[in-house]
Amino acid sequence: MTDNCISSSPRPHLVWLDVIRTVAMLMVIGVHCIDPFYISPTLGSLPEYKHWAAVYGSLLRPCVPLFAMMTGLLLLPVRERSLGVFYRKRIFRVLFPFLIWSVLYNLFPWVTGLLGLPEEIIGDFFCYVQGNESQSFSDALKDVAMIPFNFSFKENHMWYIYLLVGLYLYMPFFSAWVERADRRMMRVYLAIWGFSLFLPYLSAWVSRYLYGEATWNAFGTFYYFAGFSGYLLLGHCLGRGNDWSIGRTLAVCIPLFAAGYAVTYFGFSAAAADPASTEPDMELFFTFCSPNVAAMTAAVFLLLRKVRVRSAAAVKFLASVTKYGFGIYIVHYFVVGPAFLFIGRFDLPIPLQVPVMTVLIFVVSYGFTWSVYRLLGERARWIMG
Repeated sequence: MTDNCISSSPRPHLVWLDVIRTVAMLMVIGVHCIDPFYISPTLGSLPEYKHWAAVYGSLLRPCVPLFAMMTGLLLLPVRERSLGVFYRKRIFRVLFPFLIWSVLYNLFPWVTGLLGLPEEIIGDFFCYVQGNESQSFSDALKDVAMIPFNFSFKENHMWYIYLLVGLYLYMPFFSAWVERADRRMMRVYLAIWGFSLFLPYLSAWVSRYLYGEATWNAFGTFYYFAGFSGYLLLGHCLGRGNDWSIGRTLAVCIPLFAAGYAVTYFGFSAAAADPASTEPDMELFFTFCSPNVAAMTAAVFLLLRKVRVRSAAAVKFLASVTKYGFGIYIVHYFVVGPAFLFIGRFDLPIPLQVPVMTVLIFVVSYGFTWSVYRLLGERARWIMG
């Protein structure tokens, strides 16, 4: 989940962008750490675990939109004039590691069977597949065959790669407009996109079908403005020069984040407390393209943009997270389940479990990715990104 500068004349290195990337990576890992809190058939029924799932799940929701904003900041406007060059640099860089690791995740159940391990271990590693997984080679091959079409719950986090590839496919065309649009046009686009963020709530509470949608048409009035393209443009706009003082930034961002957090937290908590809630009900207030999450994301981006790092060692470490970021992302889901079981051996208060797990998973994933690069050199990018 990382983007480097892509032109022959490199852009200046932005340390504050490395800070945002590192924070976003920790957020992503933290979000996956709370999955067992409300998905586990035992923990999910305990009020205290539900409460902390709401607290941390709401707090960390800007994670994915932050990555989309950074992609827009770094790649818009696209500098390559050839689609082929852009796609080779972008899509191929993520495609091969994605395919390799998707296969490994999907073969994992079969490998556990070869080792004589019980089926329950699959659920210990991947909480979304509890009771729904076999160890047969034929079932593993079926999941591998589905990789070109969608992810499985064993590599649940890979959904983002399908999204990222879609953004890369779209960006050269979107970029042509961005190059010619003035600030006013961009603001109008973002305003219409901002309205589209309310569509999940309108669909849930007003009508399933909106603005021309029907059983024979999934593409309503605002479909062409909806989705993560708005985050691309928002990152492009907010990443430009910002002369706001720290005081003004805090005065804007703290209320913005607080408002978004309140909606996310109370909405998710209400859904979690209702036994009749469906999975879409549970995810409604966690939707990445929603006004509450967008408000938190913009606030975090603007706040972290003001961070200044003076330590040379810290700058070097942050740059390494950028280099290893994609590798950390694709391997970390293998570590979530074992880390949860490991932390469970200690009598840690529930509020501490998520941050401790997050740091542990980050360190293990970083260490593994660093080791592969150490062993293979730059060839490791074909495996780790």
